[in-house]
Amino acid sequence: MTPEAIPLEVFVYNVEYGGDESTDAVIEDVDADVVGVLESYNRLPEIAENTGYPYYNVSLQILSKYPIHEPSGAEGRYALIEVRPGEVVAFFNVHLDYVRYGPKLVRNGATVEEVLASEDEVRTSALDVPLRLMDELIQQGYPVFFTGDHNEPSSLDWTDATAAARPDVDEAVAWPVSEAILELGFHDTFRDIHPNPVEVPGITHEGAGDRIDYLYAAGPVATLGSQLVGEEGGRGVEVGFEPWTSDHRAVVSAFNVTPVPMPVMVSVNPALLTQGDPLTVAYRSTGSDGSVAIVPSGGATSSPALTEDVTASSGTFDVDSSALEPGGYDAVLVDGDGSEVARVAFWVRDPNAQIEVSTDEEIYGVGEPIVVSWTDGPANRWDWIGVYEAAKSDPKVDYYLLWNYVGLHAAGAAPPSVSGSMTLDETAMGNPWPLPPGRYVVHYLVTDRYRSIGSASFEVVP
Repeated sequence: MTPEAIPLEVFVYNVEYGGDESTDAVIEDVDADVVGVLESYNRLPEIAENTGYPYYNVSLQILSKYPIHEPSGAEGRYALIEVRPGEVVAFFNVHLDYVRYGPKLVRNGATVEEVLASEDEVRTSALDVPLRLMDELIQQGYPVFFTGDHNEPSSLDWTDATAAARPDVDEAVAWPVSEAILELGFHDTFRDIHPNPVEVPGITHEGAGDRIDYLYAAGPVATLGSQLVGEEGGRGVEVGFEPWTSDHRAVVSAFNVTPVPMPVMVSVNPALLTQGDPLTVAYRSTGSDGSVAIVPSGGATSSPALTEDVTASSGTFDVDSSALEPGGYDAVLVDGDGSEVARVAFWVRDPNAQIEVSTDEEIYGVGEPIVVSWTDGPANRWDWIGVYEAAKSDPKVDYYLLWNYVGLHAAGAAPPSVSGSMTLDETAMGNPWPLPPGRYVVHYLVTDRYRSIGSASFEVVP
């Protein structure tokens, strides 16, 4: 039987640097069914508690009134929201890099061709995997929602009519992120309701002067309404709040959506947890017999860390993560004859772990690439690596030289990881490159701020 359509309200909100009580009040008052939150970092559990949302996912930065599943096959990039028992919608939430903002480059004299190439390098490339997964879901008939701060205007806004009406827009520009999303069959839900960008520009960031926060939908979804949420009396704001403390305005859209039956899968929530934290495993199987085995990453189901019998075609169970040694695991759905049906990865962090930061050498020649590695990191979106002169290496008062996000330009679009490495060379952000001879300190800094939790020293010689 085909599922019936249901109403669903979705909210996208960049709360800025973790937010505070005022941004929590906005989320609580808007009271959407699902919220794509940007820049909430590891404060999301507190936000969920303050706003009354029973479900949240820190890795994906989602609040929900309905169960959140990180399913097998999602590669840690999206959730299935169980909006009705056994029925789901797909939900992506992405924050693209802010550096080299395209309109600013245009105003500084770059050609449109140069700017579009820069946009592809910094932002569009970060969506390669999410767009592939979205396309697969759309082709399978899923309703797919895509919220995010894209740090790029939309082709639907930079039109010939806009160029004639706005002094800051010289010509129509086919901004590549919006083009790639629209080509998949998504519709921009704010523009569904407000199709004229001259009459209703919908600016979400006054500093940028553009609409850069979006709520897209695809599949069996009909947009019923969409409103700009922001400061009381703000330009174009339809739902106003006082105070309004974020540097971004937000968007809330209402839909009729037809969910699809939950696929055969196994899921975890969350996929990244600290030993002792709650872990929920859900499954939908092909029958009422079989099991879900918890095994080390890539391991066989013949020697599981624990096993839960499947007694129905779908269900959930809680795992005592304190019984799992820190490290990587897979939850594996096994059918009655012992065949593997689905597998999803998760990671258990050591609550006492301390980050270790290192460089591949202690001494480099001028211009030699510097490989920085780290283990046991906190795995936040927008953690970053900064290089400082050794004599001026206090991030709270001194200025960095070279830097990169730990996830590079895809930091807000990829699953966070507790370990990794990067190469600092001529492609690094900041300057100067090459570093002149001298002594330096490289810091691991958390959540786009200047708090270092680990460092290493190196020297550059002539």
